[in-house]
Amino acid sequence: MVLHVVEAAGDVTLFTWQMLGGLFHRRRANLLPTMYRIGVQSTPVVMVTGAFVGMVLAVQSYGQFAAMNMENRLGAVINLSLLNELGPVLAAVMLAGRVGSAMAAELGTMRVTEQIDALRALGANPVHHLVVPRFLACFLMIPLLTAIADAIGCLAGGAYCTTVLGIDSYEYWYYGSRFASWFDVFTGMVKSTFFGAAIALSACHRGFHCGAGAQGVGRAATEAFVLSFVAILVLDFFLGVFLQDVYVFLFGTGAAALF
Repeated sequence: MVLHVVEAAGDVTLFTWQMLGGLFHRRRANLLPTMYRIGVQSTPVVMVTGAFVGMVLAVQSYGQFAAMNMENRLGAVINLSLLNELGPVLAAVMLAGRVGSAMAAELGTMRVTEQIDALRALGANPVHHLVVPRFLACFLMIPLLTAIADAIGCLAGGAYCTTVLGIDSYEYWYYGSRFASWFDVFTGMVKSTFFGAAIALSACHRGFHCGAGAQGVGRAATEAFVLSFVAILVLDFFLGVFLQDVYVFLFGTGAAALF
């Protein structure tokens, strides 16, 4: 068991090293189509996810805040939760299921049908040709998709609070903008950048090392999503701790109180 874990860690490290070496090559023939598939075609799913996350936060938080006569502070909670945590994490999880599984299945099919071996026979590096465009597309597009999810979630949560729950619009957006700072936006973008890299590496690695047949391709897609999900949660914890320490170092205080 220990040897298997060490072997797997070494294999992922070597795969990542090969991919990083390909970042310095100038040829990016497949980058724009890959960015379109990952970014533009994922926008509707991300928008729907962000909108309902914002409204769910409003529904779940209103009762507790109304009991303390603090419902006008609800905008601060919704915006901070979306920008810092729920927006990046849920958008990344949704994209891990949509984008990561698709990449793993696509590369796994190429592996099974020996297209990857054909690239090697033609003198091309399959990691540079297949993995690097997908990695760059995830690295660049997932933060933008997270920003869209955050914006839609904040607007949807604010619309639900002001129209359905009857919270004063001025107070909602006043407190929402007062307690949400540029560093909260920066925190979400940093997290989503690392999440995008983790999704791309997990999906491409499992696709390159899938088993034989249709069962192997299906297993690779499932493993890609599971590994991406675990990586997102682990990175979210460590990045959250690190960025909180950075915030305290820069500003000398923790999160502002809502009272």
